[in-house]
Amino acid sequence: MRQSLIVSLLALLSLGAGSARAEDALRDQAKTLFEPIPKSAPALPDNPATPEKLALGKMLYFEPRLSESRSFACATCHNLSMGGVDGGALSAGNAQLAGREVQTVLNAVFNKSQYWDGRASDLKDQVVNSVMANPKAMLKTRGGPMAINPTELAATKQHEIEQLKLIPGYADAFRKAFPADADPLVYDNIGRAIAVFEATLITPDAPFDRWLTGDDAALDDTQKAGLKLFIDKGCASCHNGVNVGGASYAKFGVVANPGPEYLPAEDAGRYAVTKANADRYVFKVPSLRNVELTAPYFHTGSTFDLKKAVSVMADAQLGAKLSDDETTKIAAFLKTLTGKQPEIVLPILPPRDR
Repeated sequence: MRQSLIVSLLALLSLGAGSARAEDALRDQAKTLFEPIPKSAPALPDNPATPEKLALGKMLYFEPRLSESRSFACATCHNLSMGGVDGGALSAGNAQLAGREVQTVLNAVFNKSQYWDGRASDLKDQVVNSVMANPKAMLKTRGGPMAINPTELAATKQHEIEQLKLIPGYADAFRKAFPADADPLVYDNIGRAIAVFEATLITPDAPFDRWLTGDDAALDDTQKAGLKLFIDKGCASCHNGVNVGGASYAKFGVVANPGPEYLPAEDAGRYAVTKANADRYVFKVPSLRNVELTAPYFHTGSTFDLKKAVSVMADAQLGAKLSDDETTKIAAFLKTLTGKQPEIVLPILPPRDR
């Protein structure tokens, strides 16, 4: 009996050692594909952050008077209480649909480019929307969030500057933020200031990041199994890096067309930007950071069900028919990508005096 007990204990020890080796191997593999979100905001090239510029950018992010109706701010569609999105099926602005689901501003600084079609190269470009300056073209291609897009903030560039010049507090704030500029209250500086603020909107310390850096208890067995499936099935071939996506473009429907609900024929994706036939129905691979907070999913906002989104992507992109157990495990892993949300104290916006 004693010998039997010893054999059982040795078997348990061997099983535990094997499990530890398997977890170490999974972590080593994951480290070749992913990186944790850093604890502090990255610096922006040619746009150094200062406390004054950050304070101005924060005010402008919440400033509705940048819009023609004075009722839409960056924070309207990129609600920081809702994972950096608006939670609706499609983004709304000036009571018109923008045409594509809003992408989260959280961790956007780590993306290769901005928007589903990648037409903005960085956060400042995304804010000022300098890639396409023709309002009619912007309407056709479902443009960005600043004045030159009539489906969203819908003011002219000059009108936005005039609005700010009616607010004495902003004249002083721009002088402090851009002290070397003879005329600091210009349109590009709006973009530079907001970009500095948006770069701080990062979400470190997700359970996955803690596990990736050595905390075995940060993920449970189901979540670890989901991670293994995520890698083995091929999801990580596109959704990788620090943002678990956001670093590449891919055709939607590589193996199978997901159907018009998810891929309407009239939206050709990146083709509208490049006019290259190879870019028809190509979109930026979205980041999966905080994905449980950013429903609905896809550029069409077609589903609020994370498991359904996983199933559609596996079928359309990989030709994989996942079981319900597999989608459950992958969705469980994806929920470990929710990091510490930014804690933002709302700014006091300066009043007009006339």
